[in-house]
Amino acid sequence: MRRALDAFYRLGGALSAINLTLIMVMIVVQVLSRVLDELLAWLGFSPLGLNVPGLAELASFMLLGATFFGLAYTFWQGGHIRVTLLLQRLPQSAHRVMDVLALLSAAAITAFAAWHSAWLTWDSYDFGDLSIGMVPVPLWIPQAAMVMGLLWLLIALLDALVSLLSGRIAQLHDEAPQE
Repeated sequence: MRRALDAFYRLGGALSAINLTLIMVMIVVQVLSRVLDELLAWLGFSPLGLNVPGLAELASFMLLGATFFGLAYTFWQGGHIRVTLLLQRLPQSAHRVMDVLALLSAAAITAFAAWHSAWLTWDSYDFGDLSIGMVPVPLWIPQAAMVMGLLWLLIALLDALVSLLSGRIAQLHDEAPQE
């Protein structure tokens, strides 16, 4: 089960990386096409007009995917910011209680956000909402990535909570929870 969950979190991280890579490729292609057009104009030729409309909007949707798909992986790798000033001064038993409370709070907030994001996504699908940019994209598509990322994070938070309560990990650190 542990290997399956770790692979699940890595898949989210990989999807996040793919989204970031696609954003980079789109930006590089857009810049190079503009440079080529400028170069052709400078040499006295007609520009090719390779400008692709709507790339900025598509990149923003991919940024949403990159952000939310990477949440669980980043959490499990210990990449989320934790304020440990108070925790460092607590005894081990109180530290564990604070970790449990933090995980319960984070799971509740994430579940709330996932639930309402799912309703928003359903409404966008049901009403046929489209983005208002150059390329009309059904809004439920990027919103579904947000819901999936939040559910991924919820699974990771519950996994960490179960690991903490069962004693497989002693406490959450800035590093990845290890068994």
